[in-house]
Amino acid sequence: MSGLVQLRRPGSGAALPVEGAPPSVLPATTRLAYVETYGCQMNVADTDMVMGLLHGGGYARTDDAALADLILINTCAVRDKAEERVYSRASVLAQHKARRPDVVLGITGCMAEHLKDKLRQRAPYVDLVVGPDGYRRLLDHVDRARQGDKIEDTVLDRHETYEGLDPSPLMTGGISGHITIQRGCDKFCTFCVVPYTRGRERGAAPREILRQTRAMAAAGYKEVQLLGQTVNSYRYEDVEFADLLRAVAEVDGIERIRFMSPYPLDFSPVVIQTMAALPKVCKHVHLPLQTASDSVLGRMRRGYTYADFRALVSDLRTAMPDIAISTDLLVGFCDETEEEFTEILRAQDELRFDNAFMFAYSDREGTYASRRMPDTVPEEIKQDRLARVIVRQKGISAEILAAQIGRRERVLVQGPSKRTPDDFLARTDTFRPVIVPAAPGVHAGALLDVDILRATDVTLFGRAVL
Repeated sequence: MSGLVQLRRPGSGAALPVEGAPPSVLPATTRLAYVETYGCQMNVADTDMVMGLLHGGGYARTDDAALADLILINTCAVRDKAEERVYSRASVLAQHKARRPDVVLGITGCMAEHLKDKLRQRAPYVDLVVGPDGYRRLLDHVDRARQGDKIEDTVLDRHETYEGLDPSPLMTGGISGHITIQRGCDKFCTFCVVPYTRGRERGAAPREILRQTRAMAAAGYKEVQLLGQTVNSYRYEDVEFADLLRAVAEVDGIERIRFMSPYPLDFSPVVIQTMAALPKVCKHVHLPLQTASDSVLGRMRRGYTYADFRALVSDLRTAMPDIAISTDLLVGFCDETEEEFTEILRAQDELRFDNAFMFAYSDREGTYASRRMPDTVPEEIKQDRLARVIVRQKGISAEILAAQIGRRERVLVQGPSKRTPDDFLARTDTFRPVIVPAAPGVHAGALLDVDILRATDVTLFGRAVL
């Protein structure tokens, strides 16, 4: 959440791209930290928090690993490909340690917790392995690692919510910030490793969430995203998720509130009513379906049927007719038949999701499915099914975006477009991306109306109404 400024070491002619340090010259005592982040928005939020800790310990952030005194890879254990990529990157980044032996190389996050034994075998050059509940001790661990110790801290703590720990210093005039309101998961779906890597559900105190929200508002942030593995099951003493939404909406300066990711079983009528009643709460929800086959949902232990899910979508759209709904779709789960798979295609046609994250099942070590349910669907069939789901979803998404042409939408400008610097990327309330040409009044953080003029299969294009 903090911005990049150019710093120089005294006596050096090379600019150091560094985040979160105010002076124009880097003090000789300042160390540099380089962090790569993989996985979900919660990992992004954890990286911000880790950088806050490191900032307090005298570190500034650099985007050049060759300059870093500390290199961290903040990992995800949800997908097999993510793990392989982390092993590959760790090997590459270890080359900096070979050139400068005082560099500390660490792996943090879910993969550190999930594969701590394998990490030592496959990446013996790693100095520290810290799970998602060990960040409070990170500075001490780094100091010990610099003295030559090999550090492993992967014990889960069902009480750790990191109360009182702030992210890296807020950038004045920032746009969107993340607040983790809940950690862990109690659902134990048979395919999912999260309960084993992040522990049981526990909510942060409302006072802490509101403190962070007010700090973001004071720094000029316009939007907050509330995060949790099953965010809508949030509870702290007698405060539930709908109560928290109402409290956050009362913070002056925050114009938009988003949340990620809710679990279908915990989407109560009260939460739906609260979403509909509060203008600040964005009318977009990411609602993971996974599959539309009741038999596969049963093997996944999702706890709901397709009829339950369909009824929830209907309730959301009845309360908020313009709501955008995205989802997760997982094909090729254990013993999935062709008929079970085709129910996903029928659900796509019926429910018409705005967007979807689509995956082929991969065995995750430690899960119930890995221990008890053979991965019986051949990889080539998985990939064929995934391709069919992707094609179907791309067509639906394109049709939904095309239907927005001619509408006037309120957007929050995020910043310059990556492809065309003269244009700006903005987001509608429903999280649809809109490219807006530069014009007076169009700048990062601006809330403005745009007329939607055209659409591709992934993006809207509009003109600011000034």
